[in-house]
Amino acid sequence: MIELHNLSKRYGSGGRSDAVLALDGVSLTVPSGCLYGLLGPNGAGKTTALRILCTLLAPDAGQVRVAGVDALDDPRGARRLLGYVAQEVAIDKILSGRELLALQGDLHHLPRQERNARIEELIGLLEMEAWIDRRCGTYSGGMRRRLDLATGLLHRPRVLVLDEPTVGLDIESRATIWRVLQQLRDQGTTVLLSSHYLEEVDALADRLAILEAGRVIAEGTPADLKGALGGDRVTLRIREFSDEQEAVRVRSLLQACQGVRQVVINRAQGYSLNLVVDGDAVIERLRHQLADADLPVFALAQSRASLDDVYLQATGRTLQDAELAVAGQRDAKAERKQAMR
Repeated sequence: MIELHNLSKRYGSGGRSDAVLALDGVSLTVPSGCLYGLLGPNGAGKTTALRILCTLLAPDAGQVRVAGVDALDDPRGARRLLGYVAQEVAIDKILSGRELLALQGDLHHLPRQERNARIEELIGLLEMEAWIDRRCGTYSGGMRRRLDLATGLLHRPRVLVLDEPTVGLDIESRATIWRVLQQLRDQGTTVLLSSHYLEEVDALADRLAILEAGRVIAEGTPADLKGALGGDRVTLRIREFSDEQEAVRVRSLLQACQGVRQVVINRAQGYSLNLVVDGDAVIERLRHQLADADLPVFALAQSRASLDDVYLQATGRTLQDAELAVAGQRDAKAERKQAMR
């Protein structure tokens, strides 16, 4: 249903110090009727890829096809197949939710009777009956996001594209959107969902791709990606508050322990250590080895592999660490601009 081949996109000219390579040869294939997740930290290229797919942004190179339609040669034809819900919600504060949906229906040239019937259907589907006739300016974030999703579904698109649809939402609104997306998938709609919420992609996606620095670093079903790691995840803390020097020392000891596949320092969680290990017997060996080195264990948790472990295996850092790194780069860039003024 969706084919992205070797997409590249750079913001800013190559000679500028602030030029950013947002996409670096991204290729994806999304089967028809699939709920497909794009997982990655902010700045990984997810939004750029979705905007190119929805013909809102032109790539520097690559090909885009939607249900066989070349989206770069025939953007109008591709748009007829697509429903797009952007990361930023933009709705008219003066109109009521029902009036806004009617306006959107007219923009899609839906016959009046069909438009009104579809609006009623979406109001029920997204549980908007209690507030749909209030002005949009009075809506909470969850209400605005549900209404935004309804506008994307109004013309019954074959492909629904959502960019971070549940960021900052309350539990009830998030659960409603999850339920609707699963229903749409079950009814044959292809859903492409970007997120940096691990649990969201793990719970919803039939298949997923993990993006890092504009490249696809892993792709497959959540179960296959986690199963490929083999072993369990262990989170270890030597003391309640540690420092980087001690964490590096502990990592060296653990890497030499038989049955330990990988050790990564998690700076976002007070220099704890994340390990992938083979079997329960490894845990006792770890305890003895650390005790012999006068490094008693403060806390230890063992669990099955998660998507964060998949990301860890592919990049050498957790998704949370990646988010912090991006935020740090953004702050440093802002400070440089401020200093130049």
